[in-house]
Amino acid sequence: MLGVDRAGARPPAQTMRFLLVCLGGAAGTGARYLIGSWAVALFGPTFPYGTLFINAAGSFLMSVVMHLGLAGGQLSPDLRVVLATGVMGGFTTYSSFNYEMLAYFQRGAALLGLAYLVATAAGCLACGWLGLALARWLVSA
Repeated sequence: MLGVDRAGARPPAQTMRFLLVCLGGAAGTGARYLIGSWAVALFGPTFPYGTLFINAAGSFLMSVVMHLGLAGGQLSPDLRVVLATGVMGGFTTYSSFNYEMLAYFQRGAALLGLAYLVATAAGCLACGWLGLALARWLVSA
């Protein structure tokens, strides 16, 4: 049964990690909303300053969390997952993309990193266009 160990006393570690990731995701999503709202109030809606700031800050924070967790050993695996997947995942998934692309360049796989960049940009634009076309078709049908 999900959420209870064999003794019935506490949730198993995997369930606790899942719940903490969900809680972290909620915190990241809330932070994204507040920062986005603040940016629109401060700078106006003519340019997505909030999104730009969130993606840049998320990329910075993801690099810090992953390095401290993987290379430095200062963060436990559980805390790294909660911060990276939960908080940063709720804040921005661009941070994951940025970290993964940087990892290709650090390993000397620049062509693979560039391919990932182009595939992500082109693929996301194409999927966004297809989603818009589908939504327009559904509205007109």
